[in-house]
Amino acid sequence: MPDAETPPTPQTWLLRIPAVFADYTPEILETLGATGCKRLGSDYHLVKLARPELLRDSEAAKFIRWNLPVHHSWPCSPAEVDRFIEKAASALAGKFATTGVQAVMMGAIDPGSPNRQFRTLASNLRGRTLQLFGPAVAACGVEDQDARKPSLFALLGKEGLFAGVQSPRASNGFFPGGTKFISQGAEATISRAGAKIAEALHFLPLHHPLPPPDCHWVELGASPGGMTSELLHRGFRVTAVDRAPLDERLDSRPGLTFVRGDVAQFSPPPNTRFEAILCDLNSTAEQSLNHVLRLADSLAPGGLVVFTLKFAGVESFAAINRLFKSVTARAAAAGIRLLATTHLTYNRKEFTLFFERPA
Repeated sequence: MPDAETPPTPQTWLLRIPAVFADYTPEILETLGATGCKRLGSDYHLVKLARPELLRDSEAAKFIRWNLPVHHSWPCSPAEVDRFIEKAASALAGKFATTGVQAVMMGAIDPGSPNRQFRTLASNLRGRTLQLFGPAVAACGVEDQDARKPSLFALLGKEGLFAGVQSPRASNGFFPGGTKFISQGAEATISRAGAKIAEALHFLPLHHPLPPPDCHWVELGASPGGMTSELLHRGFRVTAVDRAPLDERLDSRPGLTFVRGDVAQFSPPPNTRFEAILCDLNSTAEQSLNHVLRLADSLAPGGLVVFTLKFAGVESFAAINRLFKSVTARAAAAGIRLLATTHLTYNRKEFTLFFERPA
């Protein structure tokens, strides 16, 4: 008889499961085959994974906001360690400086805490670590990272220091933890949705180039205009559709065409081509998808769809997965290919899906 296959050795992994999905955490971890689970902060779980590929290929994958293989850890209370920054920086440089990482990114395990202690500590530790890594790594900022090349990510908290090397794409974010703080201007007072599309456009380059300046978006359900304002601010042209009016601050904004009416009745002028469709409608996922697919013929080859998958009363882990499969299957049948799925910082209990109409 052949020898039994040796099971793979579990690897230590840091997983971020957003607090809005806390009720599904047992099922998420079970689906991943996670063992030895330890909670860190409000969102993070330190686990052992025998099959890390399930972070990409399982029904649990879309619930994981960010992930990192832990190649170095220092369980400690950083505030109580004498010369912590110098010791931690030296350890990181000794272990990773010759590995060819493109960047060093550090953050706090609990970035939302009103106590800035660990955010400040992470910033100071990154500064000292970059001095030891040299100018090439120090020059690479968050937005300069190549999504496919490895970076050194580290997270700090009262539980200690946890670091690993992985590409931003594999980790599902350019920032450690995946969170980008969105500094908003007038868009913030129009609606919080402006932050949602801003973060979506920060996330998109993990998988696809950003749409070029001056490209034409159609936004379904645009009122009061937070997303519209963000798109216009970035130099895009926008056809905004909604029964309700837009914020008066958007009146006469260059590049804006406002169509006041029901999205279901909206029909673009003949020969109109959009490079992107944005849908954040407050309706069921199937209804929202109907509107997107109806406009798919007006989407240019290579065009994008940014779609908020809202659960609208769908409560269980299994039901959410069924809804996701149904929506993505219908899109695929209509020639719209799924690029990526994530839960953004500014999402509630919903996912943001990115589709492309292949050229």
